[in-house]
Amino acid sequence: MRIWLLLLLPFTAQGASFRYWVEPCTNPQSGCHADDPELAQWAVEAWQTASHGVLTFERVASESRAHIRIYWANGNQGLYGETRPVEVDGVRGAEVYVLPAAGTNGDPLMRDAIVYLTCLHETGHALGLAHTAAFADIMYSFQFGGDIPEYFGRYRRQLSARADIRKHAGMSDADRQHLAALYH
Repeated sequence: MRIWLLLLLPFTAQGASFRYWVEPCTNPQSGCHADDPELAQWAVEAWQTASHGVLTFERVASESRAHIRIYWANGNQGLYGETRPVEVDGVRGAEVYVLPAAGTNGDPLMRDAIVYLTCLHETGHALGLAHTAAFADIMYSFQFGGDIPEYFGRYRRQLSARADIRKHAGMSDADRQHLAALYH
């Protein structure tokens, strides 16, 4: 997971507003599943909830209008995702690349958990959050080491069904505090 930018859009009196777009899962070579765009949407919604109304997100049908663009990419070199800068109408935005999970030992819920958490992590970068060294944070960087299967496994253990992902944001109090520090 890499961060390429800090995305800070102009604030309104109520906070910041972002348009986002999620690539439909139509390319089987990417490894995405038809319902993966829903996981990306849930990740964006989790950041909105964590902001306590300071951030608002609008899902748009037009990729070119979106500040945050989420794509499904082919996996390579063990990365889970990446965020890159893009300019939208003169404003900095981000392209988020999510590599649909492999190596989940046939557990579809683990796969969904990894895809969701990757979307959450990478959209956190799109919002301006940097990596941390705290294993509990969604913004934790695997460059610090740690037990990567356990990182995802602790989240997976909170889930009985796919719908439980919406009930468990997957971010720490520190992640929420870092978001609040950027958008206060």
